[in-house]
Amino acid sequence: MPNPMDKRLLDILCCPISKQPLRPLTRSELDALNRAIGNGEAHTVANATVSSALAAGLITSDGKRVYRIDDDIPVMLADEAIAVAQMEGFAAR
Repeated sequence: MPNPMDKRLLDILCCPISKQPLRPLTRSELDALNRAIGNGEAHTVANATVSSALAAGLITSDGKRVYRIDDDIPVMLADEAIAVAQMEGFAAR
């Protein structure tokens, strides 16, 4: 994540689906996710193909969903969450 997210904001954000806490993606997680996006393997929970690489993102504590961050603003829309638990080669820390 280029600019660290304000810890106060991160403390109040949660997944709108599961209500789990979120944390920033690590560099290796972001790289793995962007490889999957480039290969056409990443889909939202609404089953739409993710076509643009992420500059940053937040992942749920269970490692199942990622929410992108656009221009330092987390996009917390349930249908736009990226389902990563099923992606091959993606292992959340």
